[in-house]
Amino acid sequence: MQSKPLVVVVSGPPGTGKTTLAHRVAAAIGCPAICRDEIKEGMAHATPGFVPGPGDPLTMRTLSTFFDVIGLLVGRGTTIVAEAAFQDRIWSPGLSPLLNRADLRIIHCTVPADVALARITARTATDPKRTAHEDAQISADARLRTHNAFQAVDLPVPALTVDTSSETYNPSLSKIIAFLSE
Repeated sequence: MQSKPLVVVVSGPPGTGKTTLAHRVAAAIGCPAICRDEIKEGMAHATPGFVPGPGDPLTMRTLSTFFDVIGLLVGRGTTIVAEAAFQDRIWSPGLSPLLNRADLRIIHCTVPADVALARITARTATDPKRTAHEDAQISADARLRTHNAFQAVDLPVPALTVDTSSETYNPSLSKIIAFLSE
């Protein structure tokens, strides 16, 4: 009998440390991290003159590409970490077809809103790859509303909430890895 690949979903509002945690988890378990923002950055790199905005064509292509990549890798029996700031209304339809094909685990990242806003502001000012995203076009008030109203992934699979306010996660990375192997 063949076992199913593990799909670790790392989600949470923007600025909660999802990408950093996803790469750390992927390195710890020995698998690729599939990050929505990194896919979009690669697409923007190949699209000279691209200007980001809510619902822009590249954002829409990124969404389908992200789930296509996940489906392809799971179909080939690959354990992965999938990371994005999607809310349940995006994650659940994209992940539901995998429920019988993979063992899913959800990691929901949380930080106080002021921490998330400070991280977004800092990365927008210092990371040139962030020009592929609409970070600079969204007001702090809109970010705060989105952060506070964020709907976590709600699927019938094991889930763990992780406070990513500091580099010493709560629970710790070793406990997160233990959760994934339960």
